[in-house]
Amino acid sequence: MTYFGVLTTFILPPLLASIVLVPRDVWRWLIKREGVVHWEAYRIVLVHVVAALVYTTPWDNYLVATGVWWYDPNLVTGITLGWVPIEEYTFFVVQTVLSGLWTVGLMRLAKLPPKLIPSITARRRAAVAVMLVWLVSTFLLLLEWKPGTYLTLILSWALVPVLTQVAFGADILLANRRLVVAAIAAPTLYLWAIDALAIQSGTWNIDPLQTTGVRLGALPAEEMVFFLMTNTIIAFGVTLMLAEASKQRAQAMAAWLKKAVADGLGTRVARSQ
Repeated sequence: MTYFGVLTTFILPPLLASIVLVPRDVWRWLIKREGVVHWEAYRIVLVHVVAALVYTTPWDNYLVATGVWWYDPNLVTGITLGWVPIEEYTFFVVQTVLSGLWTVGLMRLAKLPPKLIPSITARRRAAVAVMLVWLVSTFLLLLEWKPGTYLTLILSWALVPVLTQVAFGADILLANRRLVVAAIAAPTLYLWAIDALAIQSGTWNIDPLQTTGVRLGALPAEEMVFFLMTNTIIAFGVTLMLAEASKQRAQAMAAWLKKAVADGLGTRVARSQ
């Protein structure tokens, strides 16, 4: 099965369903010229698409360049940007849109907690836990533990945005934990199944020497971790950017930073005089 064949057969149908069902306010406005379009959610999904392309491109090029994974040249178009086929960049976009719209749809259906009790302790504990995993992963990566190459590359890359997210809003995510779990679980399980089929058909391959060898059927554990982490980043990001508590926190942080800068400039001026 070609790479675009995988995308067309398995990703396109749920993607089209999401585009039809989730932005109903957009369709109502376009077709009937009725109602108000809440563009914020769609802008946030677009921001995640751009971030996915920018953040994932150098990392994925490194994986292909070093032979961690490769693709059958007969099953891709042959158009590449760097080391990576154009199909892979397409996958970055469609996965982010699919998972992002899924999260937006769930948020519109879910009953969000009416009031959040801020918890600095929850944010600190979550940040410390993520940081410890990142440190262990990066230490093993620098040690050049070959069977753990792919796994540590995934964790050391993916945990950076997760660390930022939980440090800012772990308490917000915990308050919306049912929503967050559903937002992560559904696309992750679906993409695991697609990935296993693609590996079995030879569309892409994972270097067995750079993986731990732990598998669930045809699916390497590393691929399971990859889709879990990428969907976690998307679900965390969309949830935090749309949550009212996040907006209030961001405004408070911006006001504090503005005041700190103003105070610092004032102190410098006073000293210079």
